[in-house]
Amino acid sequence: MTSLQKIPVPAASVLAASLHDADFADCYLLPDPQPARGVFQSYLELAALTPGWMSALMAMRNRVVRLVGLKHLGSLSPQDGGKPAAAYRIGERVGIFTLEQLHADEVVVGDNDKHLHVRLSLLRQRQPDGSTRLALSTVVHEHNRLGRIYMWVVGPAHSLIVPLMLKQVMRAQRR
Repeated sequence: MTSLQKIPVPAASVLAASLHDADFADCYLLPDPQPARGVFQSYLELAALTPGWMSALMAMRNRVVRLVGLKHLGSLSPQDGGKPAAAYRIGERVGIFTLEQLHADEVVVGDNDKHLHVRLSLLRQRQPDGSTRLALSTVVHEHNRLGRIYMWVVGPAHSLIVPLMLKQVMRAQRR
């Protein structure tokens, strides 16, 4: 597989158990460029390849949402780019998210505040032919009206931006 595919959140993902009451969920399947690396290392590398335009959108988002009481999240890529994957602990910040769970084939990061609980999973899926793919899932639970309004705006944008960003990341990985 060399292209990006939109798929349901995999049943094998930790996030699958929370889908029954999720307000937003999506998943994209992409090639695994480094199957020998740990899945958290793969997540850090994906985050580090965040395109400049996405970082600019996050900066704009941070400025706008502070006006309505949402928090400034920072940027997607971890600020401590030199920190090895093995040095991170559950509960530590990794870019805009907190490391929630780490398993052999899946990492879950998220952000939970009074408005939303956003979680991302990167799941390494082993294929029958021996290859692996990465499933990047997003699941959101809205806690209140402001969270619903935020997702009313961000949900459609997310569905356009994430595939574009992942395609650009995939091109960068092939270089």
